[in-house]
Amino acid sequence: MYKRPLQTPLALADLVETAIPEDERLWVPQSDTVDFRPLLFNTTNGEWINLLRVRGGGQLGRHRHASPVYGFVLKGTWRYLEHDWVAREGMFVYEPPGEIHTLVVEEGAEPMITLFHVLGSVIYYDEHDNPTGHDDVHVKLELARAHYEKVGLGAEVAEALIR
Repeated sequence: MYKRPLQTPLALADLVETAIPEDERLWVPQSDTVDFRPLLFNTTNGEWINLLRVRGGGQLGRHRHASPVYGFVLKGTWRYLEHDWVAREGMFVYEPPGEIHTLVVEEGAEPMITLFHVLGSVIYYDEHDNPTGHDDVHVKLELARAHYEKVGLGAEVAEALIR
């Protein structure tokens, strides 16, 4: 007769992180004005949760989401070039999949930090709507691993966020 072990080796530990770190090395650069702070990589379901930080005059290139994205603005303001609303501190944003849009923080504005829960992939496009690249949980994980190795923290910092 099979007896279930008291603790299964497949059980995952709770994940408790300081989201906005004091150590600047925990922010992974995406460009000169855009960084992300990974909080969770769900490699089974293909999703990730991170803080996105964009400094004034910065933008996240034209992109489309294959699945919904949920955001909560912690600091600053941002908008999409393709819309007339502005996301402000304390606001929740739901992004349905399918639309191409460009996230911007206005020149001279304070840096924004938004918590994003991203499902599936983000596909980047040029001005003629031709795909130029993509992000998914595996791409983001590899970016974090490489950055943490480069700055002396070690890839295990990223790997500890895998669930």
